[in-house]
Amino acid sequence: MDKINKRIVVKVGTSTLTYDTGKINFRQINALARVLSDLRNQGYDVILVSSGAIGVAMGKLGLEHKPADTKVKQSLAAIGQCELMSLYDKMFAEYHNTVAQILLTRSDVDIEKRKNHTTDTFNTLLDMGIIPIVNENDTVSVEEIEFGDNDSLSAIVAKLVNADLLVLFSDIDGLYDSDPHSNPDAQLISRVEDISAVEAGAGGAGTERGTGGMVTKIEAAKIANDAGISMLIVNGRRIEALYDIIDGKKVGTLFKDY
Repeated sequence: MDKINKRIVVKVGTSTLTYDTGKINFRQINALARVLSDLRNQGYDVILVSSGAIGVAMGKLGLEHKPADTKVKQSLAAIGQCELMSLYDKMFAEYHNTVAQILLTRSDVDIEKRKNHTTDTFNTLLDMGIIPIVNENDTVSVEEIEFGDNDSLSAIVAKLVNADLLVLFSDIDGLYDSDPHSNPDAQLISRVEDISAVEAGAGGAGTERGTGGMVTKIEAAKIANDAGISMLIVNGRRIEALYDIIDGKKVGTLFKDY
C-alpha cells in the first residue's frame, strides 16, 4: 500500500489488551504506548480507539462470563474504563507523550452541532500533540452498545477527523477465505476490492470478552471506504506492524478506497 501522509486511527480490542484468562496484557499495552508514541514523535497524528473497559473489569473482579444485564455491564464499564485509562496515562507518559480521554455516545456524532464540537476537540488535541483515546460511553448508553461495536466506532471517528488510514488490530492476521481457526489451509486475503464478495464468509465475535468479529470489521470497512479512507485488518499480537504500514509494506488485509 502507499505510504501514509499524516493521520492514523488505530483500534484495539479486548482480545489484544487482555489474556485468555481475562487479566491485563501489560506487554501489549506497553508495546501499543511505545509504538504510537514513536509515530507521534515522527509527526503523525494518532488516535487510539480502545475497547477493553468491560473486559478489564471482568478480569479485575474475577468474572468468567460477560453479564447479560445492561446495568451490570454499564457498571463494569465504569470500573474498567478508570483502570484502563490509568494504565494508558502511565505507559504513554513513560514515552513522553500525553493522552486524553474521549467517551462518545451516538448523539455526539449524529447531532450536527455536537458532531462539530466533537471534531473540533479532536483537532485541537491533535494540534497540541496529544493522543486522544476513544471509547463508547458505555456507562450512560441506553442500548447495550449504541454504535454496535468499537470497530464501527473507529470508522466513524476516522471519518470525523478525515483520517488517512484506519487500522483495526484483530486476533488473527486479517481476512481469510475461510475460518483459519477450523481450516489450517485457509488463505489470507491481502486486498479486498469488492466488500460484498467477502461478507458471506465473515464470522462473529472471536472471544468471550470481545463484542466484535469479522462481520463488524467489514461494516467498519464500508464506513471508512465510503468516506474515502483505506482500512487495514492486522494481527494485534504484532503492534510493531504499524512501522511496516507507514512504510507502505504489505501487511494484513487492506480494504482500499478508490
